[in-house]
Amino acid sequence: MTIIRKRTSEKVSRIVVHNETVYLCGQVALDVNEDIVGQTRSVLSRIDDHLLEAGSDKSKMLSALIHIKDNNDVAVFNELWNEWLPEGCAPARTCVEAEMARDVVLIEVTVTAAL
Repeated sequence: MTIIRKRTSEKVSRIVVHNETVYLCGQVALDVNEDIVGQTRSVLSRIDDHLLEAGSDKSKMLSALIHIKDNNDVAVFNELWNEWLPEGCAPARTCVEAEMARDVVLIEVTVTAAL
């Protein structure tokens, strides 16, 4: 049993690979001063980068857990998500309104994908 941990700090690994499955920690925008559009684009780009580093891509996503600060932003998020996601590759998905650890974070997405 091999577990590969990447981008690991003292308390968290941003990428974990085990049994041909990639687990990403929750991704937030690099610039949390942006609006929901900017933060969503940043999060989706970070997911692309992390999956690529792990040897996968968004077409292999198995599940996504979306935490959104304000349910009024779900439609905007969904529009950007649908543009970003390859046709026929929709993962199992949960979207919940959540109180964020930092008030400026509007969106956080956690992904599991196949290699």
